[in-house]
Amino acid sequence: MLTRPDAAAPPAVSLPEMHRSVATPAGAGRLRRLLAFIGPGYLVAVGYMDPGNWATALAGGSAFGYTLLCVALLSSLMAMLLQALCARVGIATGRDLAQLCRERFPRPVNWALWLLAEVAICATDLAELIGTAIALELLFGIPLLLGVVLTAADALLVLWLQHKGVRWLEALVAGLILGVFACFAIQLAMAQPIWREVLAGYFPSRDILTNEAMLYIAIGILGATVMPHNLYLHTAVVQSRIVAPEARGEAIRFASIDSTVALCLALLVNSAILITAAAVFHAGGRTEVAEIQQAYVLLAPMVGSTVAATLFALALLLCGLNATVTATLAGQVVMEGFLGVRLPPPIRRLITRGVAIVPAVVVTALQGESGTARLLILSQVVLSLQLPFAVIPLMLVAGDRKRLGALVAPRWQVLLGWAAAALIVALNVKLLTGMAGF
Repeated sequence: MLTRPDAAAPPAVSLPEMHRSVATPAGAGRLRRLLAFIGPGYLVAVGYMDPGNWATALAGGSAFGYTLLCVALLSSLMAMLLQALCARVGIATGRDLAQLCRERFPRPVNWALWLLAEVAICATDLAELIGTAIALELLFGIPLLLGVVLTAADALLVLWLQHKGVRWLEALVAGLILGVFACFAIQLAMAQPIWREVLAGYFPSRDILTNEAMLYIAIGILGATVMPHNLYLHTAVVQSRIVAPEARGEAIRFASIDSTVALCLALLVNSAILITAAAVFHAGGRTEVAEIQQAYVLLAPMVGSTVAATLFALALLLCGLNATVTATLAGQVVMEGFLGVRLPPPIRRLITRGVAIVPAVVVTALQGESGTARLLILSQVVLSLQLPFAVIPLMLVAGDRKRLGALVAPRWQVLLGWAAAALIVALNVKLLTGMAGF
């Protein structure tokens, strides 16, 4: 049932089924207090290793070797800063970013930001459903088109998880992330990369800006790593902890540690995908591998073990299932925050998946595997183009002393945040002008 709160009533809270549902032991030791805040960062980190990341990392690693590792590192550092700012904003204000935008901006701007956020969520969901369908095909032989349709059933998973409570949800997501990490740790050992070249790849190269093909993939990596919907989601999920007003400063520090550690793990996973592609495909002369199915088929003979391919597909399935959960939560935050409209989670999930499934079914039916690969990369570029419309509102709030008071972001964080926003805008402008032929 769709509900809209009374305009005269107090503002609704973010994700009411989770809001202030986890106690924090105020009188306990520092480590125990920190552990109480561990969890929301992993819900956010899921979005940084979803199937969309796979497509861009595979394409970048196979085509350009280790060169784009520096983009993965830069994107992750930007993400760590932005998510720490999200934690600060959510805890300091008791509001999520969508609610704050609704309070701050005129209605036309608010509606435009809502629409752009929904486009970003649908682009994310598109990558997730394609990735999950591909994993089902590789592991169980389910036809790709049927797998795309079956992914709509994941609304039941989301409903069950939310019913169990936020701590169960966080534990399951963290467990799946560790499973993905384990799969890639084994794969890296089998791929045997040249670690000297890997380390060199983390240093920037001028070729990224002069080579349009490389820049396109680099912006795709940026869009796949720094996810617009995660900025809205994180400001909401950090409010699942019960925090006394006088303890908000410490809560911000603990929440920032939580998200930073989780994103370090996501960086390792994303790097592992790109390193595997570079060590196996680029080094083997297969510089055109951009399709997940193609990578799966080539892994076994090029590495010399079918285990590598199976682990690859299993990790993909875990990533797809994991990302499903957070996309649904982000959709709830965006719709409730911008519009004041609340839908039951399964209905909200089916609407998002219904929008995303149409292009996936059409492209899969007409163009098959090659079409889904291009659609995956395009979805990540779309996310990058949407990113400034979430980052700029976040920075306006994070640096607003009137709104945050003594908890306003430190000056160095504000400066770095605006520098990140400027870099994102500049890269997007360069990409668009290049595509337009200027």
